Amino acid sequence: RLIKRGVRSHSSRATFFRFACVGGTIALIDAGLLYLLKDLPGFNAYIARLFSYTAAMSAGYVLNRYFTFHHIEKGRALLDELVRFFSVHALGGVLNFGVFALVVYFGEKAELTRFWSAVVPLIGVWLGGVVGMTFNFLFSSRLVFDER
Repeated sequence: RLIKRGVRSHSSRATFFRFACVGGTIALIDAGLLYLLKDLPGFNAYIARLFSYTAAMSAGYVLNRYFTFHHIEKGRALLDELVRFFSVHALGGVLNFGVFALVVYFGEKAELTRFWSAVVPLIGVWLGGVVGMTFNFLFSSRLVFDER
């Protein structure tokens, strides 16, 4: 019953909770694709992350549009909303990728055990995701999924 109320609620707290749930879902998509791609020929962690983040961002639009911000009456055209979403999330992605790259860079420079070397990209995805999610929520709720 509490979950049902949270899904339908229009409060800022419930909206942020739904946004965080979507963030967790797209983090799984992001991390999963990153680990599937990073060891393929022609890929490394950085190139794989560009692909995984793009796929996660696309899933994020659909989930946020129809789940997180379902209660907002959208008066703008789909193309306008998509451009706004991808613009905001591209900037959030730059922050996200910057944090990820720093973690991976310093992880590569450190003399880590094999286990920690394997976990470093995941830590980078998580830390970058927290920074990016915070930025994306603040700007998505004001510029993309706002009540015009």
